[in-house]
Amino acid sequence: MRFGPVPVADSAGLITAHSLRSGGETLRKGSIITPVMAATLAADGVREVVAVSLETGDIGEDAAAGRLAAILAGKNLRVEEPFTGRCNLFATTRGILLIDRGLIDSVNGVDEAVTVATLPAFKPVAEGEMVATVKIIPYAVGSATLARACAEGEAGAIAVAPYRRRRIGVVSTRLASLKDATIDKTLRVLAERLVPTGAEIVAETRVPHTAEGVASGLAEVIDGAGADLTVLFGASAIADRRDVIPAGIEQAGGRVDHLGMPVDPGNLLLLGARGDVPVIGAPGCARSPSENGFDWILQRLLADVPVSRADIVALGVGGLLMEIVSRPQPRAGGATAGDDE
Repeated sequence: MRFGPVPVADSAGLITAHSLRSGGETLRKGSIITPVMAATLAADGVREVVAVSLETGDIGEDAAAGRLAAILAGKNLRVEEPFTGRCNLFATTRGILLIDRGLIDSVNGVDEAVTVATLPAFKPVAEGEMVATVKIIPYAVGSATLARACAEGEAGAIAVAPYRRRRIGVVSTRLASLKDATIDKTLRVLAERLVPTGAEIVAETRVPHTAEGVASGLAEVIDGAGADLTVLFGASAIADRRDVIPAGIEQAGGRVDHLGMPVDPGNLLLLGARGDVPVIGAPGCARSPSENGFDWILQRLLADVPVSRADIVALGVGGLLMEIVSRPQPRAGGATAGDDE
């Protein structure tokens, strides 16, 4: 691709590098300079213009952006028609955005002319939301450069996992110090969290804060009501794998996969399962509508995206969220271990 000033007399058929105004008309940058426009510019006393001419093997910005976007787009994405060297990708369903960061980094590392920008991985997205954009920086890119970028960006580097789990069971344990009004509010907050995902609470039960109570509650909402994801709200925070909530999960025939996460608020989250039904031991901050670590795990599980121990421990960078007003003291002030996180 050639870029630079050319005499107006030789500019017809070239691409204007900048917007041109002459004779009451405007030719936007990136447009083909017509013979009429070239003559008008000359009549106005313009001697030269900055223009672009493509060389053998060059691929125009729109065609290049569209080709790369089509390679990157995985399931549940729509590729929009490219314009001005940009091609946008939109979600065709609500769900969780899946990004192969290694592939996107590789594509962006091929050449400065080729760029891909996305929303953060695992972000909840709505149907019709723009999730990524491919932008070719110059007006054209060499075919060899584009081929390398396409080779780095395997099909499905960007995709949306739709929400699949829609029947939520809730087990709340009770102690004398916990009011029913608090449990009622917790259920309302959870129901509001679920609205964007299409899921709903199909069963809720309140049981004594004992391992036996937890076990019976899980059986009630999973076996009795057919919940495909269960949330456990403890009257007291989980302090150890031998505490009431994890013990109750195991007594019910389930398993505890991980306790704790490097996200604050959200440190005291438990992840487990009973059969093929995920079970979340909710941290106390999940009673608040403010974003916390519980949201991150809940949203992935609703989309049936597996969450491993490695996934959880990788959340530390960026895992320090805003202070919440329900915390008795700011973290910096030395909140005690008894504070429900």
